[in-house]
Amino acid sequence: MSKLFTLIILLFLPLILIADENQKYTLSTGDEIRIQVHRQSDLTLEIRLDDDGIISYPFLGEIKVKGLSLGEIEEKIRNGLHPDYIINPDVNVSIIQYRPIFINGQVNRPGAYPFQPGLTVQQAVSLAGGFTERAAQDKIYIIRKPSKNKRRVKKATYVQPDDNLIIEESFF
Repeated sequence: MSKLFTLIILLFLPLILIADENQKYTLSTGDEIRIQVHRQSDLTLEIRLDDDGIISYPFLGEIKVKGLSLGEIEEKIRNGLHPDYIINPDVNVSIIQYRPIFINGQVNRPGAYPFQPGLTVQQAVSLAGGFTERAAQDKIYIIRKPSKNKRRVKKATYVQPDDNLIIEESFF
């Protein structure tokens, strides 16, 4: 019985972690979101956040969502709709597409790539076509917003949206 329980936990753990990360994740420029209110199709909105992070939502007008988590946006819309427009609004906000990551340096195809939850540095390098012959595979750096500090990372490190990965050149 304990082996079955362990197997079930291992199978569903990534989904649990992604759901938890989405509640902590704060939106920024480039994220694309979907807002839905159960049984209110006219209140469904799909939008990509621009630099100001403000969306225009029916009945509520302009709402600043940049810097908020999905749960905070749900609460803001729920409170705005209740009780004047809908008695008990069931609001769901989800991410359609995360803002990209950027991979530079000694990879075969440097550039911007779509972020995926659970993506590691090694997987990101694979998206970029792998290391070049000159890549220093032990000299991988990440610049993460908002700090913008460059720090050395391991291949198993998880990336986040807006991360800038830099793979240095080997001298030998």
